[in-house]
Amino acid sequence: MKIRLAGVANDSIVDGPGIRFTIFVQGCTRRCKGCHNPQTHDFNGGYESSTEELLQKILSNPLLDGVTFSGGEPFEQAEALYDLGKRLSEKGYNIITYTGYTFEYLIQNANEKNFYKELLSVTDFLIDGEFEIDKKSYELKFKGSSNQRILDCKKSLKEGRAVETEF
Repeated sequence: MKIRLAGVANDSIVDGPGIRFTIFVQGCTRRCKGCHNPQTHDFNGGYESSTEELLQKILSNPLLDGVTFSGGEPFEQAEALYDLGKRLSEKGYNIITYTGYTFEYLIQNANEKNFYKELLSVTDFLIDGEFEIDKKSYELKFKGSSNQRILDCKKSLKEGRAVETEF
């Protein structure tokens, strides 16, 4: 399956706990003021890859603890990330997904065409909420602004409400 990327980090230690393969998707309509990755906003930027190519790169690194989907906005390419995430989950990798949307918004707006629920179903931890520059802090672990939440996505889906957690 095709996916549009801004880039990848083969061994990140800043996008979640442990050593992670981080995928930065290309394209975001949210365009948060002060965004950490503004170069990822343009849907025509970046380059095209495939979920199979990404899977092979990930599987070739024996040091990884998990995979992080970042952006851009991962839910703009939810179907491709679901495809990849499902295969990674089956191989025992944990998945973190960053999004400018809230868990509640994604659940309320999920439908059979946008693959929101499917991507949520393979996400172990969801870091949700728009980046708010007036709430920015360098002291936050794996978040940019204090309004963002780290959610246990599996538990949140099971309970039908956002369930916060820590790493």
